[in-house]
Amino acid sequence: MESRPLRYFVAVAEELNFARAAERLGISPPPLSRAIRQLETELGVTLFERTTHSVALTPAGTTLLAEATFALDALQAAGRRAQRAAATEPKLVLAVKADGDAGLLEGILARYASDPAAVPVAVRLCGWHEQPQLLRRGEADAALVHEPFDHTGLDTETLAAEPRVAALAATHPLATRERLALADLGLRPGDLHRFLEDIRSEGRDLAQLLTIVGLGGLTPLLPASVAARYPRPGVVYRQVPDCPPAVLAIAWPQHSRSTATAALVRAAASVADAVRDQRAG
Repeated sequence: MESRPLRYFVAVAEELNFARAAERLGISPPPLSRAIRQLETELGVTLFERTTHSVALTPAGTTLLAEATFALDALQAAGRRAQRAAATEPKLVLAVKADGDAGLLEGILARYASDPAAVPVAVRLCGWHEQPQLLRRGEADAALVHEPFDHTGLDTETLAAEPRVAALAATHPLATRERLALADLGLRPGDLHRFLEDIRSEGRDLAQLLTIVGLGGLTPLLPASVAARYPRPGVVYRQVPDCPPAVLAIAWPQHSRSTATAALVRAAASVADAVRDQRAG
């Protein structure tokens, strides 16, 4: 199966409109419709339910969309990795959310630099949960990322599990208490993922988030390392013992054969182990 009909299929599946998909692809609708028909014939399945007013994915189409998106990302990633491997001065790209490294980044880079397989590292700062896509697209070789995230096509190793704390305005009624429960914040353990995603979807960085907290606008749950590293006037941090921990992992492409990436993973695991032992002692 060639990549072009897959690209055509993904465009129609995402737009659910042949005219918009054709415009997005820079072609006219008739050849796009023919290409989709040919793909359905080749696969022996119906990918779309078509009426005069709507286009909808069939179960087969829904399955192909997930697989095709991954396959096209993998194809692009292979090209990017080949280009980077041919660079005169190879480097390793590590994707990290700013302030999302549990305080481990400097130690990891220092430990990695001492490994014979090490190459120069470029740290790519990114937003919430951009890291998995950067890895799958070949734009990064490894990433520090908090669970939960999409593991498709990735290998991972857990580095740290740290308590979460609630960040509150100093004037908040709950700020007088030393410890809180999720119920005090109107949450249950099963609500945590949705709650975190709602906050992350706003696209705020930590400075913006804490400013809003200080004004009484939000009460986010943050990794305890953030509280330790970012004291802020007007904001207090309170323990939430029944809150699930913040789990940080290092992730890399499943089929990576890079010795430099493997050395970085070893360095990250070693530093995380040393920090755990230090805290336990």
